[in-house]
Amino acid sequence: MIYKVRAKCRKAKASEFFEKFTDGTVSSQKPDGAGIVASMNRAKITEPGVVEWYEMSFYSTPFQHERATVYDKYLSDIHTDLADDYGEVAGVSFWEYLRVL
Repeated sequence: MIYKVRAKCRKAKASEFFEKFTDGTVSSQKPDGAGIVASMNRAKITEPGVVEWYEMSFYSTPFQHERATVYDKYLSDIHTDLADDYGEVAGVSFWEYLRVL
C-alpha cells in the first residue's frame, strides 16, 4: 500500500539524521534501508519543520519497522494517509534542509 506521510523533523537530531543517511548506516539496514533512503530523497519540507513524502509499506501498522529503526528517532508526530498512488509534494528538498542544518 502507498501512503502519504507527514511528520515533524526533530531539529536537534537533524545533523545526526543526515549523517546516518550519508555514511551508509541507513542504506545498509535490512530489509528496508534502501527504501528509507529513496523516500527521504523524495521528501519535501512543506512548512517550517514539517516533512512530507509518499512511501510504500506492507505492514499492518504502516512503517512499523522503519519507525522502530529510524523514523521515530528523528521524526515526530508521524501521520499516514492511504494514497491511490505516489504523488508530487511541493516544497523544499528535505535532503537540502538537512544538509544546511
